[in-house]
Amino acid sequence: MTAPGRTRDELRAHLLKRRLAGPDVPTPRQNNLRHYRLFAQGDPKALMGLDPHHRRDEAAVLRLMAERVGVDPDPRYTEGPDTIDPELTLDALDRLAALLRRTADRRGSVLAGTGHPNKLAGFHGALARALEAAGCAVRTPARAVRFREPTPEGDRPRYLDVVDRVLVTRALDGPERPERPGRPGRSGDLAHTHSPLPVRLALTALAEAGHRPPDLVLGDHGWLCGAGLLGIPAGGIADCNDVAPFAAEADGLVEVVVPLEDGSDPSCYRALSDYVLQRADLAPYNS
Repeated sequence: MTAPGRTRDELRAHLLKRRLAGPDVPTPRQNNLRHYRLFAQGDPKALMGLDPHHRRDEAAVLRLMAERVGVDPDPRYTEGPDTIDPELTLDALDRLAALLRRTADRRGSVLAGTGHPNKLAGFHGALARALEAAGCAVRTPARAVRFREPTPEGDRPRYLDVVDRVLVTRALDGPERPERPGRPGRSGDLAHTHSPLPVRLALTALAEAGHRPPDLVLGDHGWLCGAGLLGIPAGGIADCNDVAPFAAEADGLVEVVVPLEDGSDPSCYRALSDYVLQRADLAPYNS
């Protein structure tokens, strides 16, 4: 027998308890303001693939993040805890559920990827598997494709891999091509990234294989912004220091961005994926 799904009130309590949203999320105010400044200055990592010529100044960025995320709107507040409004999180999760429902109804194709493979692969994977069970084609192109990612320490070799139907980036320290790239590797070689390069490589691989662009990209960071800039519907998660996805959503490039602390224990996000799938009527809630 299927257990009843988690209610909005129950999920709000979960968000607050695990500090995924609320008045004291783990990302502090000073970190937020530094990232807002970098976005306003056009730093490539902060832009996550967005057009560097279409930016907002620092004051406009703070207004945007206060509106979309719920951070403190006072520019004089410069240190201490900051806020993600849980009501905005819950509203965005409902919109994400509606986006999944529309994709399932049309049996659309799906591409899922994450720049937070150690944290969010399970969340995106749960959504992708449910869509696949509903008849959607979940694409996993470009496995083992190598690229070089600019970092503050210089360019670093990376390659794309797949974990639970989700494309991820792995570090490649040696010159050799990775063996059996589809096999799960050590968690330590999964690479956090803001880059739009992975989604661009995946979309190129799809085109070269004769597939049209996906009907939906699920992801975060550069996966959202890179897909949205190419006109592909996209939805996923962004933290209170990640301006680019919210700017893309405000500009009509990305369908849904859920304001959420993105660096917590992976188990924290199971309740959220369950809630989204329940609201989308895609899978039973498992207690």
